Amino acid sequence: MLDINLIRTDAEKVRRALLKRLDSVDLEPVLALDRKRRDLIVEADGLKMKKNAASATVKKLDQAAQQAVFAEMKEISAKVKALDAEASAVEAELAKLMAGLPNLPAEDVVAGGKENNAILREWGKKPEFGFAAKDHLALCKDLGLVDYERGVKLGGTGFWLYRDLGARLEWALMNLFVETHLANGYSFTLPPHILNYECGYTAGQFPKFKDDVFLLAGAEEKTQFLLPTSETALVSLHRDEILKEDELPKKYFAYSPCYRKEAGGYGANERGMIRGHQFNKVELIQFAKPEESQAAFDEMVGHVEAVMQRLGLHYRLVKLAAKDCSASMARTYDIEVWIPSMKGYKEVSSVSNAHDYQARRGNMRFKRAATGKNEFVHTLNGSCLATSRLFPALLEQFQQADGSVLVPEALRKFMGADVIKL
Repeated sequence: MLDINLIRTDAEKVRRALLKRLDSVDLEPVLALDRKRRDLIVEADGLKMKKNAASATVKKLDQAAQQAVFAEMKEISAKVKALDAEASAVEAELAKLMAGLPNLPAEDVVAGGKENNAILREWGKKPEFGFAAKDHLALCKDLGLVDYERGVKLGGTGFWLYRDLGARLEWALMNLFVETHLANGYSFTLPPHILNYECGYTAGQFPKFKDDVFLLAGAEEKTQFLLPTSETALVSLHRDEILKEDELPKKYFAYSPCYRKEAGGYGANERGMIRGHQFNKVELIQFAKPEESQAAFDEMVGHVEAVMQRLGLHYRLVKLAAKDCSASMARTYDIEVWIPSMKGYKEVSSVSNAHDYQARRGNMRFKRAATGKNEFVHTLNGSCLATSRLFPALLEQFQQADGSVLVPEALRKFMGADVIKL
């Protein structure tokens, strides 16, 4: 949620920032509702003051005068009640409009979409094969790692089933992530897989993107849904709380399956595990002081890159333009892994800084020791990592001429094997 005070005092600055990610911006409906709400509150407060003043002097009046005052006070009470009800309705409409506004991009984030994304750096080299390389679907089938047919039989299109060494490889990745993030000072959590509406609202996914998740039955304010990412759960950990300054930064990570509708469909080059309705992911979250959030962002990017480098995978780091960032985020870097069969890169991690956008939606603050005032925290998240694209990249980048796959050294102690073969 944006700061209404910022819109009120510098609407043009907000409009210019939002035009980086929106085709058109009209803030007048927001400003009009804000003015109306404040006018109603001022009018109601004036009447309340008049009523209080009359109450303080009524005992000094004779009975006839008292009756006249009581009649006026009754009329004032009715007006105040009507004004308060109207103010509440206006406030609800204002909150609805505010909830629909995306975050302001960071100042150095450029306007536009994917065409303006910037490659910041690459690591490693694209593998070159002196043999007919296979794609990950063929490798999974030949090595008995993933059963796509039975996955579809059990869950439908967009689901798969890990088998034997495939399941062990998936779990080895999780073990590596857990070990790494514990060493980096993050607190390990296992969140519920069913979340309430407030979690989706705080994360910025609701109400606008509610149709992207698997909703459970119920009235809107009671709606529960399957978590699309652990971020949606973790970012609400301190909802409606005031933290102490010396508690920050707070660092958490979580493992969970992620459940996505992926309503856009599946491209011809997104077969197998590249796009699905359920996949495993470890997510990093930080709650930081505003002046420290950029350093926290850089730290989280470093954590993700360090894991990719331990795995020995060729990847690139991409700074997203404003329209390619999700609505809640002021800044996002994607880590994209090379998938040889696709002759292209696919995102395996996004590290993002929401600034105070999610904190305002979830009323998450900290008390500044020097001033005693409460300020909104900054929230950051980063996937480290999503395995549904990492798994195919590992198989394809490390495949051998005999059809086997080398296991990255960082995973061998968890796999109990150096090579995956028949």
